[in-house]
Amino acid sequence: MTMEAMRPEIARQAATVRERLKAAVDPKFREGQFAFFKEEVDTYGVRKPALSGIIRDLFHTIRDWPPEARDELYRELWRSGKLEEGAIVCHVARRFPREFGGRRFPIFEEWIDKYVHNWAHCDAVASWLLAGCIAEEPALMKKLEPWTRSENRWKRRAAAVALLQEAKAGRATNQILRIASMLAEDPDVMVQKGVGWLLKEAYPAQPVDIVMFLHWQRDRFSRLTLRYAAEKMTDTHRRMLLRPSSITKPTAVRA
Repeated sequence: MTMEAMRPEIARQAATVRERLKAAVDPKFREGQFAFFKEEVDTYGVRKPALSGIIRDLFHTIRDWPPEARDELYRELWRSGKLEEGAIVCHVARRFPREFGGRRFPIFEEWIDKYVHNWAHCDAVASWLLAGCIAEEPALMKKLEPWTRSENRWKRRAAAVALLQEAKAGRATNQILRIASMLAEDPDVMVQKGVGWLLKEAYPAQPVDIVMFLHWQRDRFSRLTLRYAAEKMTDTHRRMLLRPSSITKPTAVRA
């Protein structure tokens, strides 16, 4: 079936998603979401169980669609700017892992550029979709380096968060530390949190490398980043990193 023939069905599915979201609105939960996010968000106010049902049904409906038709539906949902519609896109797209790789990476990057305006969408695209592409093609990690200089705060955060799965698996430590170093002096709190999160997840598999890196560059990182990075550390490492006095370069950091 051609894309032109698919367009009415794409429109029907988008309308169905929106009808179900509107039917599931919880005004009290919606008010809580406004308080939860620091940045402004546009949300229906739909709780997780209802949202999960919509995600499940949409996936089963479009699982046999050609990728181009799914991408058009994704873009239509993204364009609304609604918190839940972007979340649905990310949850559904992550269910097609066999498509991850170099061909999907620029599509997910486009979503960051055009549609991501809050940390929830940023982290879903980065930690699920971009990370999935990187797992398939590790050379894609190099594409993150220019993102650290982007004017878009969410793209800079994504440069770190896209490496979370590598960090958890104990892979690509050199590249993780390179990205962290590039973002070390970023003034944006959301980027600082993203870098701290990345280093926190890298620590269990590579504790000495992470602690040594942070000790040598501690003065470049915000206190916020250091606190996040220290959350999974041993007491010894945490005290060494967070003590208020200036640090001399350690001769040994094993705990």
